[in-house]
Amino acid sequence: MATGTASGGHRLPRGSAVFTTFPDLLFIFEFVSGGLVWILILLTQVPVPLVQGWVLFVSVSCFVVTTLLLFLYTVGAHKNWNFWITLDTAYHCLAALFYFSASALETLVTIGLQDDIYRHYSENISAVVFSIIATLLYMVHAVFSLIRCKVSYRNREHS
Repeated sequence: MATGTASGGHRLPRGSAVFTTFPDLLFIFEFVSGGLVWILILLTQVPVPLVQGWVLFVSVSCFVVTTLLLFLYTVGAHKNWNFWITLDTAYHCLAALFYFSASALETLVTIGLQDDIYRHYSENISAVVFSIIATLLYMVHAVFSLIRCKVSYRNREHS
C-alpha cells in the first residue's frame, strides 16, 4: 500500500493511511472547520441572506464533498487511478477558491454589522475566523495535491 506524502508521493492513500499521510490528513481539519462555519452561520440567524447564503452553500457543499472523498479514500474506491488524483486536485483548487470568496464576503458582512447593535456579532466573528482557517486548509491541500498530480503525470510519462 503506497501512500502519498509531502516528499513527492504520487499515489492516493487508502484505508487508515488517509489519516496519517499529508496532505490527506487535512481532510479531518477541513471537515471540522467547514462544519463549524456552517453551524456558526446558522447561529447568526442569517442577517444578510444573499451573502450568507453563498457562505452556507460553500460550507455545506465542501462539507459534503469532503466527507464523501474521505469515505471513498478510506474504502480504497480510487484504486490508484490517475483520474482520482486529477479529481482530488481539481476539487481542492475549486474549494479553496470558493472558500476564499466566502471568507471575504463573510468578513465584509461582519465589518458592516460592527456598527449595529447586533446580538450575534460574536458568532459572525467566529464564522469569519473558521472560514479563513478552512480557506487556508483547502489552499494548502490544493498546493500539495497539485504537487502530487505533477509527480504522478511525470512518472506516467517516464514509464
